[in-house]
Amino acid sequence: MKFERLNVVAGESPSSTALEEGVPAIGAGTVNTPVTGRSRKVAIVLFNLGGPDRPEAIKPFLMNLFLDPAILRVPFFIRPFLARYIARARVKGATDNYALLGGKSPLLGLTREQAAALEAQLPEMDAKCFIAMRYWHPFSLETAKAVKAWEPDEIVLLPLYPHFSTTTTGSSLTAWKQASVQAGLVVKTTTLCCYPTDDAYVRATVALVRAAYMKARTELDPAIPLRVLFSAHGLPETIIKNGDPYQWQVEQTVRAVVSAWQADIDWAICYQSRATPQKWIDPSTESEIERAARDRTAVLVVPIAFVSEHTETLVELDVEYRDLARDLGVPGYYRVPTQNADAGFIASLADLVRRTLESGPGLCSHAGGRMCEDPFGECPFRARIPDV
Repeated sequence: MKFERLNVVAGESPSSTALEEGVPAIGAGTVNTPVTGRSRKVAIVLFNLGGPDRPEAIKPFLMNLFLDPAILRVPFFIRPFLARYIARARVKGATDNYALLGGKSPLLGLTREQAAALEAQLPEMDAKCFIAMRYWHPFSLETAKAVKAWEPDEIVLLPLYPHFSTTTTGSSLTAWKQASVQAGLVVKTTTLCCYPTDDAYVRATVALVRAAYMKARTELDPAIPLRVLFSAHGLPETIIKNGDPYQWQVEQTVRAVVSAWQADIDWAICYQSRATPQKWIDPSTESEIERAARDRTAVLVVPIAFVSEHTETLVELDVEYRDLARDLGVPGYYRVPTQNADAGFIASLADLVRRTLESGPGLCSHAGGRMCEDPFGECPFRARIPDV
């Protein structure tokens, strides 16, 4: 499938969250570099959250997170004070969680494994993966400088977030644009904004869920029912009401997975990781575990919006929710692993890279052009994020 390019008329002023606070238009100054007599050099920039690499990094990591205007949506003059307060309040709990993982996040190591596997899946081109984390090293500026030094012919921006949100991919695009300008990186670039219902991604997800489901069924008493809980990271309800397409895209993924699975299963979508007192999207994963206890149903939890293991899966799902299920008397608790460097998932990313390159510079989704419905004003196509 050839992707469509989103063109922007010169002089237009984009109004996306990803372009707020004085960030230059994405794509300003892009150029086409001729490639003759050799394989084209393609820099693939993988976006992800990042995580502390040692206990001393936990507090500054939290500060970076809550200083992000896409995360803490308060006036800029209040944000530093509020971010400092929240980081200080959360550092002990976060330190305890990371202590269970050896004092650091496994995310960077797992992302490096994904990067190496993806490069190996693209032998027809001179592809090199670069990692740009949002809230801890390697930051976008470090990565933009490394990309510039490598002198690629083209860049593909590939978020390791299958679902677009202003709080994740949108925020990473803002950081990348700022970093590119600062580093003087001027290379033709294509941005993949999302891939929630990409066929290969869905098939890879089905394979992981099906294998875990069959294993759980062999361990459970045949008389005990099993419910599949697709658990995604939650967001404040106000962000969704402002036009963020994340929840809708998560629901599209789950429906695509259930349809492709072609099995008669009991399933539900739920949301985890509530971090603030305001109302978040529901139902919560906790409430679904409570419902399973009332129904005397075992649960298989699928971390549907996570493609790598980190604290939300290894601690929240594997420790906290497992303990909750046990305490409530849920007759069985099982969890599907995240994709990590799963061969099917990496193959799906490689296919997305190839199709993205076909489209030429600009913005695309896995479906080609825009995939979001009209109400989602924060969809990058609706918000008219221009060529990167």
